[in-house]
Amino acid sequence: RIAVPKGSLKADTLDVLEVAGLDVSELRDPGRHLIVRGRDTRAGEGAVGDIEFVIVRPSDAPAFVGCGGADCGICGWDSLIEADLNLLQLVDLGYGLCTFIEAEPAWRAGQAERNYARRGSLRVATKYPRIASAWYAERGVNADIVSLHGNIELGPIVGMTDRIVDITATGATLRDNDLVITGRIMDCTARFFVNPGAARLDPRVRNLADRLAAAVKDKHFEPVAGSAQ
Repeated sequence: RIAVPKGSLKADTLDVLEVAGLDVSELRDPGRHLIVRGRDTRAGEGAVGDIEFVIVRPSDAPAFVGCGGADCGICGWDSLIEADLNLLQLVDLGYGLCTFIEAEPAWRAGQAERNYARRGSLRVATKYPRIASAWYAERGVNADIVSLHGNIELGPIVGMTDRIVDITATGATLRDNDLVITGRIMDCTARFFVNPGAARLDPRVRNLADRLAAAVKDKHFEPVAGSAQ
């Protein structure tokens, strides 16, 4: 059973699974079905047999795998970090590239430093509190993390926070809201990961990982240089 992501990672996920030899025809148009069946188009040594695809939000994939709802899954590296579960990453799939950044309004340049000197902490809005907290801790910066779920750019715009930590692919949202990047945290790509128990007890999981790694090279989804491992 494989947890597969909805949304922006879906198309590339279907492509790489197909190149790896899995029949994903039911996944391309599942309708309202949440679980669809698949199959391995290859036989003999290394075959993984019958498959069920569980269709989930990328941020939920780690929970499904970690809690036994699926044997393995695909999601962004950020979702694995934020979930903080006992999971084993096996393959950097290379697609879905985005960059974690710190940013602030251009017209408030220098204000964050003044606020830090006055209150002794930096106030930061983010959807990714674990990633943000770890980055500031590594730099010895005392940060008060404000967890938001919507348009976090509003935090520093309305003066609620000093900066944001967020992901960006094109930078368009930052430019549209006159935000400038003040720090680059890490690059993030899609990963194939497993429940450690399944990795130990089910050789099909390792076989699938090997085939996905080969498929990544075939599809030229090379892992990003400098991406977090």
